[in-house]
Amino acid sequence: MPTTLLQSNLPGLELIHRGKVRDVYALSDDRLLMVATDRLSAFDVVLPNPIPGKGEMLTQISNFWFHKTAHLLPNHLLDVPLAEVLPPGTDLALYEKRAVVTRRLKPVPVEAIARGYLIGSGWKDYQASGSLCGIVLPPGLQQAQQLPEPIFTPSTKAAVGDHDENVSYDAVVDAIGAELAGQVRDATLAIYRWAAAYAAERGIIIADTKFEFGTDAGGTLYVMDEMLTPDSSRFWPADEYRVGISPPSYDKQFVRDWLETQDWNKTAPGPVIPDEVIARTAAKYAEALQRLAGIRLS
Repeated sequence: MPTTLLQSNLPGLELIHRGKVRDVYALSDDRLLMVATDRLSAFDVVLPNPIPGKGEMLTQISNFWFHKTAHLLPNHLLDVPLAEVLPPGTDLALYEKRAVVTRRLKPVPVEAIARGYLIGSGWKDYQASGSLCGIVLPPGLQQAQQLPEPIFTPSTKAAVGDHDENVSYDAVVDAIGAELAGQVRDATLAIYRWAAAYAAERGIIIADTKFEFGTDAGGTLYVMDEMLTPDSSRFWPADEYRVGISPPSYDKQFVRDWLETQDWNKTAPGPVIPDEVIARTAAKYAEALQRLAGIRLS
């Protein structure tokens, strides 16, 4: 059965970051232990109650994509057994499907987003200005409509509790330099196109997705953190897709839609999520894992 973990506790290891979902520990100067908890964030707020098994599902689907796309760009995973790095007495069963040993990289301070469809904040920006992250789009597009071609729409990396903001490509160039910005943009779009084609063969539309990147001491670019998960992507069932509406999804959009019905100002603390919403969200994550990666929870 899936395990539940709201917050990790690994005595003897140095906790260097507790994010919205992942807890990160230092193993050495060049290695990290990354633990995906069952915390759920929406609108950049960590919600009070967890989604049981979510961290296990996120880790398994990320690992699947990391291996599938390694020919496009190297990733942060290292082939190190968890039993070798967990503190003595740690419950291995609690961590074995939700923790990975990774390279210790210098994060690129950009949320690298690829969009193939007009939805979410992109739809709102388009309605207001006819453009998205400085890219002028054709007039008359509808909600959830496929874009003429995928676009790179970066945003800032916000701290926990703050909100990401869409920015132009020129702002990314100013922040990290033209060469690295070009590498991040090209990698983002290449991975998105490959993954979108793979998912389409399995009846799933990847409307958009967000990547995190980092560089090693030699300047080599890696994709890291998570990859093409229900937390970082919008997955739509192709047979239920319609232009003009927000389609059903295999991701946390289900929670976002519920939150939009609540009297909440989208700042911490967030509302407690009802058991029914938690159960249906977990089921959507599990179905995405099975349909995309062929992995069933056990």
